[in-house]
Amino acid sequence: MAKSSSFKQARTIAGSNPEAKKAWEEKSINDMAQLSMIAGTAGEEPVPAFIQTSTEKVLKNDHNAWIVLGRDRTAGRTSGYGGRGDTQAATIDIVVGRQSANATSYSKKKEGKGEVTVHKLWANPDFKKDAARIYISQKTDVDANFGLSAGQIGSNPSIDMANKVVSDNAVAAFTNYTPVPRSAIALKADGIRLIAREGIKLVTRTDTQNSQGGRIQGIQGVDIIAGNDDEDLQPMVKGENLALALERLANHVDGLTGIVDSLCLHQNSLNYAITHHFHFSPFFGKRTTVSPNVQFAGMKASVEMLSQDKRSFGMVKTNLASWRLKYLNPTGKFYINSRYNNVN
Repeated sequence: MAKSSSFKQARTIAGSNPEAKKAWEEKSINDMAQLSMIAGTAGEEPVPAFIQTSTEKVLKNDHNAWIVLGRDRTAGRTSGYGGRGDTQAATIDIVVGRQSANATSYSKKKEGKGEVTVHKLWANPDFKKDAARIYISQKTDVDANFGLSAGQIGSNPSIDMANKVVSDNAVAAFTNYTPVPRSAIALKADGIRLIAREGIKLVTRTDTQNSQGGRIQGIQGVDIIAGNDDEDLQPMVKGENLALALERLANHVDGLTGIVDSLCLHQNSLNYAITHHFHFSPFFGKRTTVSPNVQFAGMKASVEMLSQDKRSFGMVKTNLASWRLKYLNPTGKFYINSRYNNVN
């Protein structure tokens, strides 16, 4: 399992308002305790300012948590369908941790003669750097926005991943990409957990039309893509069909062992006849002696068939029965079907 490490300090005010930072450093221990953010108290931390458009409604706090009601926007003001002026592109962007580990409120810049100026830092939505996001849009290109592999399904089936270039703000540019606007909900964070007390369903094609009024052609399923690499994407196996196929294969193998078993019996009979074979000689019609070499080889083959091959057939049949019980029976320890999860 891949693991990642965190190198960010648990608490830092680097990049905060210089005046607030200076005031913080001059506070008494008692004042610092009151502004430590422990137990929900106030405190100073770096939060970049948000570049807001005139139509966006923003709900925020002082600790880098945001809800933006606006239109489809994936980076600067001209990005997305909202940026190009489309209607019916309403969007709710829920974000925590703009710029994530690199979040700063202000930066210092040295000017001539040793002077230092302080600049307030502003940030656009950044689908690559922001810490966690729930993005709900009436019209967007969700796969391109987050730089996702095309896979077999999705709103962007014409994406050519070989020509993909993802910029710093994680808005994907595709040389062979034709935008296919769709409504979408996207969740992105370091870790995502879907937890249900009773059950989770992943269901596709519940309607005949999409959000743009277009007729949905065919059925699209579910892609599970690890590492954002769809090069070796393969269909999921239907467990009951696989179990049926393996059961029939086991029957064929079982039948084959019976055929070989019968063949051994017939061969044993032939070996007996050959080892006891003789001719009548012209000398008073007396029988000739059997061939010592043939008699020895035939008796040896018969003994080996009875002592080894027959026993092996029995072992094969026993192993097949055990295999069926272990893998194909719902009570088996390694039953190939999930007892809980299903896919069509």
